[in-house]
Amino acid sequence: MATEATVTDQADQSTEQRGSGAPRPLPVLRAMIDALDRDLLQTLARRATLVAEVAEVKRREGRRIRDPEREAAVLGEWTAQAQALGLPADEVESIVRMLLRASRDQQAALRAEVPVDEPVRTVAVIGGAGRMGRRMAQLFADLGHHVLVADVDTALRPAQAAEAADVTVVSVPIDRTEAVIREVGPHVPPHGLLMDVTSLKAAPLRAMLEATVASVVGTHPLFGPGVHSLQGQRVVLCRGRGHEWAAWVTRMLEARGLVVVESGAEAHDRRMALVQVLTHYQTQVMGVALARLGEPLEATLPFTSPAYLLELYVTARHFGQDPGLYGPIEMRNPRTAEVTEAFQAAAREVAEVLAAGDQARFAALFEEVRGYFGPFTQEAMVQSGVLIDRVGERR
Repeated sequence: MATEATVTDQADQSTEQRGSGAPRPLPVLRAMIDALDRDLLQTLARRATLVAEVAEVKRREGRRIRDPEREAAVLGEWTAQAQALGLPADEVESIVRMLLRASRDQQAALRAEVPVDEPVRTVAVIGGAGRMGRRMAQLFADLGHHVLVADVDTALRPAQAAEAADVTVVSVPIDRTEAVIREVGPHVPPHGLLMDVTSLKAAPLRAMLEATVASVVGTHPLFGPGVHSLQGQRVVLCRGRGHEWAAWVTRMLEARGLVVVESGAEAHDRRMALVQVLTHYQTQVMGVALARLGEPLEATLPFTSPAYLLELYVTARHFGQDPGLYGPIEMRNPRTAEVTEAFQAAAREVAEVLAAGDQARFAALFEEVRGYFGPFTQEAMVQSGVLIDRVGERR
């Protein structure tokens, strides 16, 4: 492998050669790019060191991690410089956005938004050996709290963990949630907090209020345990009992970079019928149809458009996971029958339009749905374009 000096010497020689019209050899060009890439990594490391100092200052001064005005100014400056240098502004903007997100994540991990005088709590995660349980345990540990993990195969039993903790988090499958709540609820200290992370909220919230005299908060993380970053991920919070603890949960989640959305439990479940039940149902119907149409998947892949490929990724990802997770989400929602019937009615109508070859009615459906989405359509065009570009890069 060429040393830095060798690369420089070769570059100098190739400059002279180019004066006489000779191109630089490919190995030299690659070595020069590798050297620049190493410089970039060193620069990123130095940047991370400064970000750590920023986190310390923000924590000391009680500042928020995210500064929208600062981020807008940085994005504007970078894109302007990119244009002046003849670089693609959209690509540079994407790079800067990733850098800014990484900076926020780093600051959150360094507890920049956790007040210096914030008391350290003991948090018990019931079901802490599961994927979401591990994620919740890590979240509270990152915030500086002591974490106890209790699960079916741990020496520490759920009731013991609840007795020893200030905060007890129930993170178990939906069909076990209410039973576990009834088991641990009586052991939560009266001054403490009982909370859950279940995808449905009305029934678990009622169970928690009945099972304990302690404060109660229901939460629903709107992301899976495999997300690479918590920055900007959403969590629904449903207040049950004890506003001080609800404020603490909000403060802790936001300090880790999450966006907290408050809702009533019944309203949450109604909307989840669309966000989860309808979406999962649609994906499942597509997957079953694909599997039964008789065309091998491999035969379609050379013909995939970016949009079709995204649909395939979502569908394959869905069926690659645990049916024990999705079944209860869909079967236990009180609006499941309503939304699945609406889907079937819409499917029948679209099928009729296609069978009739009725272009005017087809266009009318487009107008109806376009009106429903309204201004969101423009955001969808931009964001889906970014996803399509990323899919193209990875294939």
